[in-house]
Amino acid sequence: MKKTVTTLFILLGLLLSGMQVAFANSNDPVGMVQALADQMIASLKAHQTTLKSNPALVYSLAYKIVIPHADLDEMSQRVLPAQTWNQASPSQRAQFKTAFTDLLVRTYASALADYTDQTIRFFPLRGNIAGQNAVTVRSQIVRSDGPAVAVSYRLHLAGSEWKLYDMSVEGVSLLQSFQEQFRQKLSQGGNMDQLLQDLKRHNTQRR
Repeated sequence: MKKTVTTLFILLGLLLSGMQVAFANSNDPVGMVQALADQMIASLKAHQTTLKSNPALVYSLAYKIVIPHADLDEMSQRVLPAQTWNQASPSQRAQFKTAFTDLLVRTYASALADYTDQTIRFFPLRGNIAGQNAVTVRSQIVRSDGPAVAVSYRLHLAGSEWKLYDMSVEGVSLLQSFQEQFRQKLSQGGNMDQLLQDLKRHNTQRR
């Protein structure tokens, strides 16, 4: 599971860097995602020798470029059991969103530092998407050290902008991976305040 989540975050980085350029007015999700991946791969290759030694570079990239274009409200709500989210106070929800975002960024930064030579092949969307507010973009990660990996990205329209809210590798969902982790913590007698404390402590240890 850890390897799968790491792969997910590598792909998240490949997908989302450079979003302020490509996301603004695109009505072609596949072309948009492919342009972003191409930009990120070029950036990673340019900085490959310093990725591991300069994590601050990746943190900055994530917070300034990636995070504004992921639907964190949607993701934060979906990763928690409905009852937990519904019973949480506005303050608890805001704290969870902040802590969950930090978790995403730090996991993402750690995984991105392991980038080697992956490339991405995208496939056309299935059917006509006119009038739809959600799409799934399918792709394959091509690696030199193993077979291709099937990856899908789930995006929806938030206003007039396409935003990412989930992705899957070989059928394993990013959100479902976190859902299971949080569900286990809460099922062991934990509550929202304890979950927040655990997340904050975990994020602090990763600094």
